[in-house]
Amino acid sequence: MKKLLLTLVAAVVLATGSLQAAAEKPTSVIHVVTIKWKVGTTPAQIASALKGAETIANTYAGISRVWTRSIKVQGDGYTHALVMEFKSEKTLKEYVDSPAQKEWYKIYLPLREESTTHDITN
Repeated sequence: MKKLLLTLVAAVVLATGSLQAAAEKPTSVIHVVTIKWKVGTTPAQIASALKGAETIANTYAGISRVWTRSIKVQGDGYTHALVMEFKSEKTLKEYVDSPAQKEWYKIYLPLREESTTHDITN
């Protein structure tokens, strides 16, 4: 799990071109979610849930980017991971129970068996 988290954070840093000096550390928050789907969840349902995560940034201005293509996921039964980049700790906190989160959860929660989340910032 540690290796996955470090890999995801490294990918985010490289993708954003944020190889900056320590004084210029970003203030955004990287929200990493690893997912174990319920038994019987179809690939189409998974694709729909991930697509829903991708579209959150269209309805919630506090999210800058969303990544949903998992290259490698570790953990027994975990098959997918996603990353949401929030503009700040404040926008992450405001996202909880927001209309955007509630709308996505309508698709996502009925399919999710279990998930883990990690919030990372500087």
